[in-house]
Amino acid sequence: MIRDITLGQFYNTNSIIHNLDSRVKLFGTMIFLISLFVSTNVYAYIVAFLFVVITIKLSNVPISFVIRSIKALLPLIIMSMFFNLLFTPGVSIISFKIINITKEGIELTIKMSLRLIFLVAGSSVLTLTTTPSKLTDGIEKSLNFLKIFKIPISEIALMMSIALRFIPILIEEVGKIIDAQTARGADFETGGIIKKAKAYVPLLVPLFISSFRRADELALAMEARCYTNSEIRTKYNPLKYKRIDYVGYIFIFFYLFVIIITRYI
Repeated sequence: MIRDITLGQFYNTNSIIHNLDSRVKLFGTMIFLISLFVSTNVYAYIVAFLFVVITIKLSNVPISFVIRSIKALLPLIIMSMFFNLLFTPGVSIISFKIINITKEGIELTIKMSLRLIFLVAGSSVLTLTTTPSKLTDGIEKSLNFLKIFKIPISEIALMMSIALRFIPILIEEVGKIIDAQTARGADFETGGIIKKAKAYVPLLVPLFISSFRRADELALAMEARCYTNSEIRTKYNPLKYKRIDYVGYIFIFFYLFVIIITRYI
């Protein structure tokens, strides 16, 4: 399950979405995520679903990558469904002892499940089609106006980029540790949820040691290459808008317009 997480991985191929400026993709992802939480009816969710499908199709990313990312968060989705279904007050449909399923609970469960699935899918497309370096440049350029408030945008963008870059590396490290523990007789597959959770506890110590070692190696590598604040550094490939980027903005605003229209249907 842990190895199914695709967040932070980059799928190298040629597509319309890959060729978009990272600022366009960041803006589109932000608009998409906001639209999920302001959607109030089934029409908005249909529009969001079509937006995700079209984006994945244009990105040339195999649908299996997106499904894997959703599968990795399936326990969180199921837990959300459980709490929303049983603890939402309203008009009772099924009532048995302490179990009380309401009409409002079913509606909220469906909405929250779709929101989580679309949220994971949209975020996965962003990281699968954007390299960490371009993502860093996009975040820095997009938040450049905050520098007037003395906010260190360059450092924040670098930290976010490193965090995203290290997600697949740590997942790979966890896989190696699991294989090593399994070879020594550890059991991660059988038993209930509590037993499986306890089986993963011994993984934490070697994982933390490996993480600190990698962080120290990265710091030494940056110092050896005389890394300085990007305020005084030039860019090898500076971000510049192209015609396709303006088309991307038009597509995003059209999606936002349709989402707003659905609120009045």
